Amino acid sequence: MRVITTSRDLNAFAAELADRPFIAVDTEFMREKTFWPVLCLVQVAAEGLEAVIDPLADGLGLDPLLETLADKDTVKVFHAARQDIEIFYRLAGEIPAPLFDSQIAAMACGFGDQIGYEPLMRTLVGAKIDKGSRFTDWSHRPLSDTQLAYALSDVTYLRDAYPILKEKLKRQSREHWVESEMDALLNPALYYVKPEEAWKRLKLKGVKPKEIGVVLKLAEWREREAQTRDVPRSRILKDDAIFELARLRPATQKDLARARSIPAGFERSNAGGAILAAIDAGKTIPAKQLPDISRPERQKPPADIVELLKVLLKRQCSRYHVAPKLIASSADLEAIACDDNADVPALQGWRREVFGDAALRLKRGELALRLKNGVVEMIET
Repeated sequence: MRVITTSRDLNAFAAELADRPFIAVDTEFMREKTFWPVLCLVQVAAEGLEAVIDPLADGLGLDPLLETLADKDTVKVFHAARQDIEIFYRLAGEIPAPLFDSQIAAMACGFGDQIGYEPLMRTLVGAKIDKGSRFTDWSHRPLSDTQLAYALSDVTYLRDAYPILKEKLKRQSREHWVESEMDALLNPALYYVKPEEAWKRLKLKGVKPKEIGVVLKLAEWREREAQTRDVPRSRILKDDAIFELARLRPATQKDLARARSIPAGFERSNAGGAILAAIDAGKTIPAKQLPDISRPERQKPPADIVELLKVLLKRQCSRYHVAPKLIASSADLEAIACDDNADVPALQGWRREVFGDAALRLKRGELALRLKNGVVEMIET
């Protein structure tokens, strides 16, 4: 097994990866006690080539690997790519591209909603993966050969499965389906939260207009602190504490000490002073500059139409061998039931071809569903 712990070896490995049409990539990381994921291993495989890279090895710089991931002529293959991409985006400041996510491709090929790595690899390449090392502390050193082999299997099987998935997509003329999903993964907003936009992560139901500014500023302060100190947000201030402080809007240390969510003595700390400053800043935001968090009155979707759309969705997904979750959510179906021009993915692009057009025709009575020999059919009316 090739385990890379020196810059010299990583440079050599990166040179071997050059000009490869695709590489399979996976990471092992820890995040329980930090804000940013702690990268513990990187596994990479290409045709006839594979290695485990140890980012925790003394003196090992990852620049050669990051340059490989930035190569626009090499497809980077991941499974459930979001968290891996977040790590590399933070390290390099750019998203590895072009991308191929085997989980999304599998959904487009009819393998079900968000199929896991092990069952997909078992189906595609007959993989038998020992799950004994699944809950490894990847920051611990030394790692055993068994642990390293388990980690490496996350890319060796993926390397073999990629051409199979590509061929399935090509045979079914669905390559553009997956390409559109990969384009969506290239949005940096998916991997970094700007402190001033941290409030969007909170559930603001029930927050009163006069409390909104304080919530915004407290969420912004917490985000900056968590990122700077590299600790989970909840270690700085819990969500419930933000909402309580927004209701109380304390102006002094004495007022802050009365908050049930604030530990005794916290009001006299530097953080206590920063919280009071954030609250004061939030109270002074002009109303016209605050976001409108009121939810528009939602039209109640006709239940019969929603149920028919569910049947149609299941029928179309069965016919096209595609996972329903990739086409439309329950909320999407309700939106379509209320509005023929609903702004939902199901009425756009390839999804409209597979489901959206038929859904609108069903609403208009131009199509009907019938059961024949236990199978749902669409008929023209």
